Amino acid sequence: MIRKASEKDLKDILEIYNDAILNTTAIYSYKIQTFEYEKQWYEKKKQDGYPVLVFEKDNRVVGFATFGPFREWPAYKYTIEHSIYVHKNYRNQGIATELMKEIIKIADKREYATLVAGIDAANEGSIKLHKKIGFKYSGTITKAGFKFGKWLDLTFYQLNLTGPKRPLEG
Repeated sequence: MIRKASEKDLKDILEIYNDAILNTTAIYSYKIQTFEYEKQWYEKKKQDGYPVLVFEKDNRVVGFATFGPFREWPAYKYTIEHSIYVHKNYRNQGIATELMKEIIKIADKREYATLVAGIDAANEGSIKLHKKIGFKYSGTITKAGFKFGKWLDLTFYQLNLTGPKRPLEG
């Protein structure tokens, strides 16, 4: 079941996120996040009007998704970047696909024009998922990060959405 996240879900979201930090190159970070940090992140998402969705299975949160600004400058206002993470014990069950479809629906309804995915170039599963949904390769930044004793390349994919009927500057 996909639903909006609530504050009570933050413990599970934090567990999923911190596992990705410690054990994967999906997040180019070294240190786990604290509950206080995660709560501030959640409150900021709510305040700014960005969705935080969770996938609930077996009476627990096993995945989450969100999006936010791609870049802070005003001309990027129709472009967003998403994040989707699934608990290590629940991967390859279609959960990320379902969360992605829901995020795309929300972004399209809000008239965003472009949805960006920044993916570690070695993450073949995520790249395959994005291609299956219709994302197109946009480029790679080599040596974008350094983690687990090696250089990491960051690949970008994008999905063009309907966009605003009348885009405005400013």
